[in-house]
This record gives sequence, C-alpha cells and structure tokens, in this order.
Amino acid sequence: MDPVIVVGAGPVGLSTALALAGQGVPCVVLDEGPGKDEPRPARTVVLHADTAAMAHRLGCATLRDEGAYFAAWRTMRRSRPAQRITFDDGPAPLHLPQHALTRGLRDAAAAHPLVQLVTDSKLDSLEQDDRGVTAHTRGAETTWWRGSYLVGCDGARSTVRKLLGIRFPGRTAVERHAVAALRTELPWPGEALLHRSPPQEVTSRPLPDGVWRLDWLLPARGELVTPDALVTLVRDTLAVWCGGTTPPYDLLDTGVHTLHHRLARRWRDGRAFLAGDAAHLLGALGTQGVEEGLRDAENLAWKLSLAWHQGASEALLDSYEGERRTAVAARLRAADQAMSALRSAGALRTYLPGSARSAESLLTDGHLGRGALGAAPAYAPPVAVREVPTATEPGGPVANVPVTAPDGSTVPLRDLLGQGRLLVVLVAPGTGVWDRRHWLGAGLMPRLAAAVSALPVRTDLLVADGYPGTPAHTVLLVRPDGHLAATFAGVRPAELYEAADSVRAGAPSSRVPAPSAATPPSVVVD
Repeated sequence: MDPVIVVGAGPVGLSTALALAGQGVPCVVLDEGPGKDEPRPARTVVLHADTAAMAHRLGCATLRDEGAYFAAWRTMRRSRPAQRITFDDGPAPLHLPQHALTRGLRDAAAAHPLVQLVTDSKLDSLEQDDRGVTAHTRGAETTWWRGSYLVGCDGARSTVRKLLGIRFPGRTAVERHAVAALRTELPWPGEALLHRSPPQEVTSRPLPDGVWRLDWLLPARGELVTPDALVTLVRDTLAVWCGGTTPPYDLLDTGVHTLHHRLARRWRDGRAFLAGDAAHLLGALGTQGVEEGLRDAENLAWKLSLAWHQGASEALLDSYEGERRTAVAARLRAADQAMSALRSAGALRTYLPGSARSAESLLTDGHLGRGALGAAPAYAPPVAVREVPTATEPGGPVANVPVTAPDGSTVPLRDLLGQGRLLVVLVAPGTGVWDRRHWLGAGLMPRLAAAVSALPVRTDLLVADGYPGTPAHTVLLVRPDGHLAATFAGVRPAELYEAADSVRAGAPSSRVPAPSAATPPSVVVD
C-alpha cells in the first residue's frame, strides 16, 4: 500500500508523520523549505501534560535540553501580588522555542526508517481516486507523488486547503502582542508571570539559561511598534518588576504577533485531511495553536493507521473532523466569550460574578491548560458505557497512572499510547507487589485475557494498582490516543467487544488475528 503524504514540515506535519510511522505506516513529508528553521527565541510554544508526553514519545530530544518547566505561575494586579500557583498536584507546563521543537521532531523523523523527508518541494496540484491521492510538487525537481492518503499540515495559507476548495472563515487580528526574548535576572527565577494593569497586560515565561519571553498586549488595530518603542516597553516593564531600576539585560529577539481566529469549514475531503494551522487558527488569551495541532496529529494518526493496516470505516475517518473540529470550535467560542468580557469595560461582571480576580483566573486557564480555554478536550464516545464511575469522564484523557509494560517494567500509562492499539486496564489493588507469573493466572485475569484476545482491534491488556476515583476490579477501555472509551464492573466480554467495535466505528471485519486465549496479550501492572 502507498505511503501517507504529509504536506508541511512544521511541528504538526512532523508529528503526524512520526505518529503514523510509530504505528507502522510509511510517510513522505513534503517540505517547501530547505529543511531547517531560522532560530527565533521570541517565537515559543507551551506544551501541557498530554502534548509534552506525545512529543516525548515521538522522540523529540530537545524538550529536556532547550525547554523549561514553569516553577510556578504568579499573577499581579497592578503592582500587587494576586495569586501564586505551584504544580505539586500535576506536571508543570513546558516552554520552549518553536524552532527547537521543530528541530527535535525533524531529527527524529530523519532517523526513522518509515519517514522520508523531501525538501524544496512545493505542492501545486493534487488528484484523488478511490484508491489514493496523487500530488505534484515543483522545486529542485518536478515530481509526482502517489499516496494512500494526504494530510495538509502546511500552515495558515495552506495550499492543500486551497486546492480542495475549503473555506477558512473567521476573525482577523483578534489580538496583537509585542514580543521580546531577553536574558536577564527577574525577582522570581523560573516562574511565569501574568501582570495586569487594565487595559495593559504583560506576561513573562522562562526559558533555559536565564532567557525570558515577554508579551505585551497591544490594541488590536493600532500604530506600528517601532524598535525604540519596544525597547521602552522592555525597560519600563523590567523597572516595575525590579524595584524601579532596570536591571542589565541582553535583548535577543523581538517581534509583533497578530493573532487570528479561523476555522476551516471541512477538515476532510475524500482521502485528504487538514491539520494544524491549515485547519484552524487560535492563540488569544493564552491558548496554544501548536498544541491543538499536535492533538490533531494524535487523533488522526491512529485512525489512518487502522485504515492503512486493516481498513477503516468512513465513519471512523469522518470522526477525526467530528471530534477535533468540535473541540477547536468550542475553544474558539470560549476565547471569544472571555475576550468580550475581559476587553470590554464593565462586561466581566456580567460574564462572571466576582471581582477583577476573575479576569486573571480566565487568563490563567488559557495559559496553564485549564478549563474551557485550555484543558485537553473530551470526545463524546460513540457508545456511552460507564458501568463504574471514575474520575475521568468517558471521552476524556486518561490519568497518567503507573502501569507495568509488556516487558515487566513499570511506566506511566501515557508512555504506551501512540502504538495504534487499544488498551484494556484492569484496576487490581495489590498486584504491584505480586510476582508477575502469579497474577497473570489469578482472579479475573484469565477471563479478561480471553475476552481481550477476541477483540476486533489489536489490544494490550494492562493492570494498574489503582486509578483515581475507581473501585477495584474495574476494567477501563482506552483508545490509542489515550481517551477513555468505556468502564466496566468486572469482565464483560460481550459489552467489551461492543465498546471496542464502537471505537473503530464498525470498521471492516478484516483484522490482525487475535492471540490464542492460552497466550494472554501483553499485560501491565503496577
């Protein structure tokens, strides 16, 4: 079968190709550029728990060396501290330059045997039939490419979207920010800051080696920001934060970012799909467009993998648009509503009861990946099976509990995602202290192993010592992208099969042969 063609070699395109390759699907990545990005320290991205874990699984080695986790998040109202949030109960956001993220993903793609990177190749036409997609590129060489599917990850001015005739409506210049990257010492090492003195708003976020990214909110449509005006912003802001005196600083990079809100009408046209900025633009109020693009890649990859290996129903492929476009549309609506409240005098009180502290809370949600502005999305399961209550609603991202990998090692649950397989997790307190050869044949395990071996999709059977809000002997069914599909009280083979079949949306019946019931699938335990 022909490889999947990925158009665009930014973070979303590279992540899509790596996610597919990790599930055994060969990919060709068409890169219009020369294969490397110009370093821009002031252009950065924030990754939260799910997207940081995904980038790590894909082999992005720059996360550790060139990214910085927030030590804390603090807010100031005018010149007074208002709130300080630590991350004792969960992972801190990871902040790194976008060129570092892209380089780490590109290096991983270059090293993967199933990914072919093609530079200086600009798409100028594509055709589809019932067996695949044919794409034509120009550049150093004029070439025709044949693929089973095509994914357009080629940015806001997407050629793929234009060739497919898909409209891209929305709002222009919803926010403007002056941005600077500088090396200096601030009074709160490693801590991110939101400082509001309405209508002024400034954020600072740490990077390694004493570097900070500072953002100043500007009028949506105003005068150009001159270099002298930006230097004045830097000096005045640092003086406010450092007791009235501007500390020494080294200005590394500056810019003005204009943020737009747009949403493509369709994300699928036959065998062609859109992802990332080609499908949506967002970024106001701390929301992260790159992060949403990574979620696009993870959602689409396992569905295309199933289609490539086994055949998938049209309903499953359609569910990519249904799930991801719905999630991004909800994010855009939340941002528009919050922006109206935050940027209009007196409007906040009608939007949220309480004082000005509510404004900082709204913005904090966007920056820290919480609430309607920032939390990882939940997808409505096709069949809502929830026999047992858990702390995770069906369709929501699973908690990253420790589990035992097939080789017997204990790993976080998210480390086992992205392999194109369902995960069945048995919650069995106490198994973590048992010898593995004992609990594999004890209690519910033999029946559950037999039920898992009969499922219509490749599945790993795992055991966890516990799961938040879940009683013992609960069985969790987890999608390949880490979203909870169903929960069961004990072993229910027929119901488990029905739920697994609903996850694949009734895909064609051809499947990988199930292992023998006498040989349990790989099992995970804490």
